[in-house]
Amino acid sequence: MNSTSRTSIGVKETILGIQFLFVAFGATVLVPLLVGIDPSVALFTAGVGTIIFHFITKGKVPVYLGSSFAFIAPMIACSKLYGMPAMFGGIIAVGIVYTIISTVIKLRGSRFIELLFPSVVVGPVIMLIGLSLAPNGVNMAKTNWAISGSVLMVAIFTVMAGKGIFKLIPIFVGLAFGYILSMVLGAVNYDPIINADWFALPKLQSPEFRWEAILYMIPVAIAPIIEHVGDMYAIGGVVNKNYIKDPGLNRTLLGDGIATMFAGFFGGPPNTTYSEVTGAVSLTKVTNPAILRITAVTAIVFSLCGKVSGFLQTIPQAVLGGLMLLLFGMIASVGIKTLVDSRIDMNNTRNQVIISVVLTMGIGGAVFQIGDFALQGIGLASIVGVILNLILPGRSKAVKKSAKDDIVI
Repeated sequence: MNSTSRTSIGVKETILGIQFLFVAFGATVLVPLLVGIDPSVALFTAGVGTIIFHFITKGKVPVYLGSSFAFIAPMIACSKLYGMPAMFGGIIAVGIVYTIISTVIKLRGSRFIELLFPSVVVGPVIMLIGLSLAPNGVNMAKTNWAISGSVLMVAIFTVMAGKGIFKLIPIFVGLAFGYILSMVLGAVNYDPIINADWFALPKLQSPEFRWEAILYMIPVAIAPIIEHVGDMYAIGGVVNKNYIKDPGLNRTLLGDGIATMFAGFFGGPPNTTYSEVTGAVSLTKVTNPAILRITAVTAIVFSLCGKVSGFLQTIPQAVLGGLMLLLFGMIASVGIKTLVDSRIDMNNTRNQVIISVVLTMGIGGAVFQIGDFALQGIGLASIVGVILNLILPGRSKAVKKSAKDDIVI
């Protein structure tokens, strides 16, 4: 650990660390709620994963790791196709891919990432992540349009007009408003809270390794890897340090990878660095990494409270659906923004071909099958995009991403 992380931690710093968890809380628990995982497991694996990340990066980077939105669609599809345990095996494989790429970066530098995953591939893949989830959001919202519509409007207002810390937590604000509204309308079933113990271990699950699930999940790692690079530039810009060089992109990506592998082994969603927390660091000017480790410990403590898990399970589907109507569309818009910020020439036939094929195969549900093995959805579209980029004449532009490019939602 560096000298920055050894500064004394008092009551004020502890409160700040707890506050950062609430910035990331809504997004952290939203992913498991949508996928069908115990949210307490997500809190536990996010907390431990963050500590693992800080250990690997020598305690130098002020970040918190939480549930990755990029994997919602493939996790839902993979669990339906191959079962939940096989999906967790795929998550472990994703973490292994991160570690392999981190090793290559250490040996050869990061330029090969730009070669394999340029903006013309990453942009449409991110768009697919959002668009493929749209039906899920609508199906959840239509269980009660009055509640979901109200939650949607509150989330939009928070994103557009929120000031200070509120602008960083639209999911949390939307969840709180929707839950209170649901209580008033009598739409909350309190049984999970009543039946839960105050202290309860998270319901951990064991992985199962199946090649079909592994190859289904691995290609989805493309977008999060690029996002990770951008996040490191972003938090470095906020703190005015070059984390790409020290502790090094290879270490930060390795930290993400090991944390994701840990999550997979214990039944949690993949971990990723959170832009919301980066925004909070920028807003509060709190740059001590040790405070983010307090956030991680707080997440672990919350995961051991059965009442917290019971409460999260009582959130009505309509509340989640209202948030999804905005969130999934904004994920897709980040893909569009990636193309715009990277100044992709849409008059260029090569770019048109790659983008159109990726989108058509991903949205159209194309399936590549050999015997019992099948590759489909975002994974297949991602691989096709990478292959087309490598074999077609010409060269695509790298992804352009800065500290101001993150859409916090």
